[in-house]
Amino acid sequence: MRIALDSSYSVDPQPSGIGVYSTEILNGLASAYPQDEFLRCYRPGKYWSAPRASHKRLLLSSLPTFRADVFHALSQRLDRRPAKRVVCTFHDLFVLTAEYSSPEFRARFAAQARDAARRADLIIAVSRFTARQVSDLLDVEPSRIRVVPHGVHPPPQSQQPREKLVLFVGALQTRKNLVRLIEAFEAMPPDWRLVLAGAPSGFGAEAILERVHARIEVTGYLAARELERLYTRASIFAFPSLDEGFGIPVLEAMARGVPVITSNCSALPEVAGDAALLVSPRETSEIAAALTRLASDDNLREQLAARGRERAKLFSWQQAVAATYSIYREL
Repeated sequence: MRIALDSSYSVDPQPSGIGVYSTEILNGLASAYPQDEFLRCYRPGKYWSAPRASHKRLLLSSLPTFRADVFHALSQRLDRRPAKRVVCTFHDLFVLTAEYSSPEFRARFAAQARDAARRADLIIAVSRFTARQVSDLLDVEPSRIRVVPHGVHPPPQSQQPREKLVLFVGALQTRKNLVRLIEAFEAMPPDWRLVLAGAPSGFGAEAILERVHARIEVTGYLAARELERLYTRASIFAFPSLDEGFGIPVLEAMARGVPVITSNCSALPEVAGDAALLVSPRETSEIAAALTRLASDDNLREQLAARGRERAKLFSWQQAVAATYSIYREL
């Protein structure tokens, strides 16, 4: 087969979840299916920063410049249709559910999502939660939706002792519910610290930064190696997000044996299963109770760490790649 993929997010210098997903799918396909041809296509703003390669193509909305058996939009944006069959991956639909971003952002991305849902032959949803949203909010028949969860790589083993550190990973923005997390953290013993590992530039970041005090560290965006060090040091991972289409950081923390506190809504229970403490993200008291409970109970932390490692084994990027390839074959 000849597969063309919109690879634009894979060259972001500070990749978000979509960037991580794009890189894993692109590299995984090339490694697992060398008999096929995979064209990496980039929108004009990304084309010149992408590595030079014979399979690199410019993605334009004008006339097609290449042909493929299948085109895969790795995000919910489908600028063109250069192949007879098209699949599109939907990661989340928070632009349709709440004011977690600017009005301009919501309008633009909502229009792109509606257009992609209408024109794609098949849609990949990264969770059952996202699949239901695609069906309910965009009026897509379930027969056109396939669920392919994200994955995680087995982490390196570490014997580093855990510190009295609560870790959050992700961009600082309203949707991540960090003001409530900070308020809940203030109920913890004074020898604990909170680390917010993510770019402080998301929607609503100013209100979050105003609440930061001496026991809280904001790292900014971290490369994978620096983030790995934090995962090995942390004793608790807190991710009380208000809306997630999947939640890769929860999977990463569980794989590394960090006890997890996360939300009882959106896709997060689907990812965490019984390997985390689930809380109502809008109830600060519930987040605080979970934090103080884990801080004071070594046995519970050990139990959740063990469950998390086992739970993470159910999600792999190899499985995601194989399931994605089977959808190309189906098309």
